[in-house]
Amino acid sequence: MRIRVVYSGRVQGVGFRATAAWCARGLPVSGFVRNLADGTVLLEAQGAATEVDTLLARIADRMGRNINRADRAEVPEHAGERAFEVRR
Repeated sequence: MRIRVVYSGRVQGVGFRATAAWCARGLPVSGFVRNLADGTVLLEAQGAATEVDTLLARIADRMGRNINRADRAEVPEHAGERAFEVRR
């Protein structure tokens, strides 16, 4: 499964991307996190549903005070993707 989440709130300039990457460490998930021009943060994560849910729960636990909204949608998987990365 692959999930796309667009986070809004005070999510840029607060270490959100680095925290998301840290939360993904040790989990068998791939994908990316990056800032968008409108001040939101885009995250896509792929893996088993339980692992993706664990990643999103970790992010919510650590960054929840900065998140006003998290719009979540399931999107097609990307074959061959192997890592979770921070994109610019």
